[in-house]
Amino acid sequence: MRARVVAVAWWLIVAGALALAPSMLRDRLPDPLATHWGTSGAVPDGSSSLTGHVLATEVLWAVLWLVFFVLGLRAQGRRAQRMTCWGCLVGLGVLLLGTTASTLAVNLDASSWREALLPGWHIPAVLAAMAATGALTAYAVRGAPDQPSAGSQAPPVFRLRPGQRAVWVSRVVNRWLAAIAFAALAATAVLAVLALSGLLPSGVPAAALSASVIVLVAGLATASATVMVGDDAVTIGFGPLGRPRRRIPLSRIDAAWREERVPGDVGGWGFRGVPGSATIMLRGGECLVLGYRTGGQLAISVDDAERGASLINALIAERVQS
Repeated sequence: MRARVVAVAWWLIVAGALALAPSMLRDRLPDPLATHWGTSGAVPDGSSSLTGHVLATEVLWAVLWLVFFVLGLRAQGRRAQRMTCWGCLVGLGVLLLGTTASTLAVNLDASSWREALLPGWHIPAVLAAMAATGALTAYAVRGAPDQPSAGSQAPPVFRLRPGQRAVWVSRVVNRWLAAIAFAALAATAVLAVLALSGLLPSGVPAAALSASVIVLVAGLATASATVMVGDDAVTIGFGPLGRPRRRIPLSRIDAAWREERVPGDVGGWGFRGVPGSATIMLRGGECLVLGYRTGGQLAISVDDAERGASLINALIAERVQS
């Protein structure tokens, strides 16, 4: 109940500020006022009446707030999704407040909307404020670690005999990302051949090749992941070569378990969440969840997660006993 009250209060605060600030400055603003600036620079290329601008902003805020409020209500017991919803709820409110403040500031005392020049630092400042407040909010509502839910399973008892060593390796591939990476590879090869043969107009090969190479590298780095559990660490490698690689010492892990998660639980595909509560979501289904001693979590969508969690817990118990 308290979270709902805070969410409603935040909606009222933002909605009130979005309406009150323009009305207080109405006499010092041109009509219409500049509301859009092109990619070419600070010169405005679009305008709107003050009333239309306020109404559009209020409707946008109401829709965004409602979406993440409902998603937050459905995230009970799912800490990562709850953190994402709250971070977006606050961050998007700050974004709209920042863009409104920037719009009013550049239009203030201008004789015409065409004179409302946008300083270059406004956009990065607003985006930085949105990211910072969203991340801080997500961290603040992190709360206690979620206990394994009905969809999670405690790993079976796995005992190591004295002197016995075991290694667990599992790999997961996102077929869609792999297909995109393969298509980017083919496009890169074709464009390279055409560029070398001079069959493409000047200037096109460089831009097209750059885009295809970026997609290729990103696709290869995120289409697959390999998780290896060894004597002293859990190692997560990305891509066909296992690079980049992240190594998590067992001394940082309190426990591990298997849990069922889908992209909707964590906010989508890819690397979701914030440091301390993150998910590497390459496909929906079983995930290996690592519970840190500090209270955070890292979940990796990977096959045979139950066996991997069992070995991790056995290795942790062996360290404690020794």
